Amino acid sequence: MSTIELRTRPAIIAGAAIAGRKEGEGPLGAFYDAVIEDDLFGEDSWEKAESRFYLTACETCLRKAGIPSPDVLLGGDLLNQIMSASLAARSLKVPFLGLYGACSTMAESLAIGAMLVDGGHMTTALCAASSHFCSAERQYRFPLEYGSQRTPTAQWTVTGAGATCVSALQSPHTIARVTHVTVGQVVDMGISDANNMGAAMAPAAASTLTRHFTDTGRTASDYDLIITGDLGQVGHDVLLQLMAERGKPLDAAKYVDCGLLVFGPEQDVHAGGSGCGCSAITLNGYIWNQFRKGALRRVLFMATGALLSTTSSQQGETIPGVAHAVAIENDAP
Repeated sequence: MSTIELRTRPAIIAGAAIAGRKEGEGPLGAFYDAVIEDDLFGEDSWEKAESRFYLTACETCLRKAGIPSPDVLLGGDLLNQIMSASLAARSLKVPFLGLYGACSTMAESLAIGAMLVDGGHMTTALCAASSHFCSAERQYRFPLEYGSQRTPTAQWTVTGAGATCVSALQSPHTIARVTHVTVGQVVDMGISDANNMGAAMAPAAASTLTRHFTDTGRTASDYDLIITGDLGQVGHDVLLQLMAERGKPLDAAKYVDCGLLVFGPEQDVHAGGSGCGCSAITLNGYIWNQFRKGALRRVLFMATGALLSTTSSQQGETIPGVAHAVAIENDAP
């Protein structure tokens, strides 16, 4: 089995989402803790700006949780050597576990943080992830100055960062609890187009979702919402097809993708949003808000990642995908 039941049900006591200007103009703009109008965030490079997004999300989350410092910070970003997260950890001066799961990093950090708390190894874990449109374009595709034309299957990397505080402490501010974690396998179906991430990641999402249902005995109907990280329109449609073929169909009304929520159709992002920040700001803004309102009781959060690099693409490698799932529940009346 690849699904772990967390018997102590670690509590999510705070979340914070810091978004960029374009994201703030989208449908979820009202749910972010802050919208930063300047994509450089007062810094002199996109990479430094992304690290400031990360640090701001972490500091905001800790302030909302009423905790001066966590036992551990977990997370990462899309940049080489996860420098955004590493520089933020330098400022926070706390134990740090740097993680790289591409766009699945928010789910990966939340899963590992919850397991550390569940095992009694940590009392509080701060789990975070970030991305930035300009830094990601410069690293993975073309610098913005190049003016390249984006293909219809391309997605827009979200500028933003999100952080979640998971705790073993009793808190009146508990939003929900983490009950299960399904660790994803790497799946590669031979997609090599770096501008078609949704198709590359969808098979990994289907693999993880199928194993989660098998391990837990649950079905899609047991969840109020199943939300994937950043498959975009292409990957969203592929996942629906793959799950139907496996005899485990998803209800289109109860399955959504962060990449389709974060931007509106009028914003011209082609196939939708992407990046570590896509699922991070959606989870820590919109989803936690819905839990607080009582609109959601049980959610399966499954962020997806395309495990490519500029070197692997240049050498003709296909794109492996991975997806990690976290079951989040609130049984309060």
